[in-house]
Amino acid sequence: MTEANRPRVFIDADVLFAGAAGPTEFGASLVLLRMAEITLIEAVASRQVIVEVERNLKDKFPRALSTFSLLVERCLDIVENPTGKDLHEYEGLADLKNLPILVAAIQSRRSWLVTYNTRHFQPGHPDVSVLEPGSLVRRIRELLAYLSPADE
Repeated sequence: MTEANRPRVFIDADVLFAGAAGPTEFGASLVLLRMAEITLIEAVASRQVIVEVERNLKDKFPRALSTFSLLVERCLDIVENPTGKDLHEYEGLADLKNLPILVAAIQSRRSWLVTYNTRHFQPGHPDVSVLEPGSLVRRIRELLAYLSPADE
């Protein structure tokens, strides 16, 4: 898979939280972050996502903070939060609380926004598919299978 056609993914806070604090190495959230680490996908998160996850980990799972820091460093590019003017332009495409996440995904030209809260991003934007981590892992597997040579 070349850099030009790698899946471009925006990681929401709940996915990053699950990747850092999840009980297993095989959860879909951590699998996606590992895919980003080995450059199978291009993953980004906004500063808002990073701050939210760090705050929640400090409150609920402080032992996961070191894992979180490593994941951010190794797996994610960080983009700035959208401005109020940017949000106004996209008003009504997602729940008010989640609109900055959708707009950050749009502005960073991500094809996919991965979250466990897909209903919060409705009606959405035509340039960004919103789906859960497991669904995205399955789609990436399909893409990889398509790239492999057929058995003869």
